[in-house]
Amino acid sequence: MADETTPTFELFHSIADPGSAKVRRWVVDHDFGEHVRFRNVTYPEVQADLTARGGDGAPALWDGTVLLSGADAIIARLAAHADVGRRG
Repeated sequence: MADETTPTFELFHSIADPGSAKVRRWVVDHDFGEHVRFRNVTYPEVQADLTARGGDGAPALWDGTVLLSGADAIIARLAAHADVGRRG
């Protein structure tokens, strides 16, 4: 039986948004897909989840506690998570 894990982060994104594309590209380029669930805000239920977390636009990243907005802030948060335990 395969060990299934729930992604740590939810990325609220829009396909046509350049900031969203920048974050998606970072996730793919850094092989971080197992940690990030992509949630397209064009779907009403996804937009409702984003709104419920206090967001109003893409890109936004939910870590289970905090909602971050903006591509650069999101990438910094993901990079910090990726670096945990790698620095001595």
